[in-house]
Amino acid sequence: MRILVVEDDAHVAGAVKRGLEAEGYAVDVAGDGRDGLWLATENEYDVVVLDSMLPLLSGEDLCRTLREREDWTPVVMLTARVGTDVEVTALDSGADDFLAKPFSYQVLLARIRALVRRGGSERPSVLAVGDLTLDPAAHRVRRGEVEIDLTPRQFAVLECLMRHPGEALSKARLRDHVWDFAYEGDLNIVEVYVRQLRQRIDEPFGRETLITVRGVGYRIAADGD
Repeated sequence: MRILVVEDDAHVAGAVKRGLEAEGYAVDVAGDGRDGLWLATENEYDVVVLDSMLPLLSGEDLCRTLREREDWTPVVMLTARVGTDVEVTALDSGADDFLAKPFSYQVLLARIRALVRRGGSERPSVLAVGDLTLDPAAHRVRRGEVEIDLTPRQFAVLECLMRHPGEALSKARLRDHVWDFAYEGDLNIVEVYVRQLRQRIDEPFGRETLITVRGVGYRIAADGD
C-alpha cells in the first residue's frame, strides 16, 4: 500500500509519515503543491493525504487538476481552516474526505482505511483468491478459517499481489508499490518477502499460491489455476 502525503509543515508531515510507516504503508512526502502534483502524476498511489494550503499550488487546485486528468486516486484533504464553506470547497475540488487540523491520528488512519476500501473505483472490502482472504481495513489474512500473522511489509506485498490476481507483477513494480519513493535497495528484497510469504500462506497448507514467473516476477494464482 502506497500513500502520498503533501504537507508543507515538516512536523506534521513527519509525524504522519512515521505513523503510517508503522502501520506498514509506504509513504512519499512532498512539501509543496507542484512537487505533490509531480509525484501524484508519476507514481501510482492508493491514497493521497493533501493539505489544502500549500506553497506554489494549493491543495484544492492540485486535487482539481488530478480529477481533470481523470486520476481518481482517493484524496483526504487536511486544513487548518474551519467552517462549512471550507469543507464545501475541498469536496468540490474533488476530495473524497475532509479533516480539520488539529486532528487525531487514529481518525486519519480510519479515514484512510475507509478510502482504501472504496478505492479510485469500486473495490471489494475483502480480497479473496480461493480460500485465501485478506481484509485491508482489519489487516487480517486467513486461509480458510485459519488466521495467518504477517508483518506489515509482508501484508503489503501480499495485498498488492491479491489486487491483481493472475497478473504477473515485476519485482520493480512490487518494490515501488510497497516501499517508498526514497528506497533504492536491491530488488532482491522482494524475493526475500515472497519467500517469507510462501512459508506462511502456502507451505503449511500444502498450497502453491505464489507463482514465480521466470524473467518477469510473481503472480498469485487466480481461482481455477
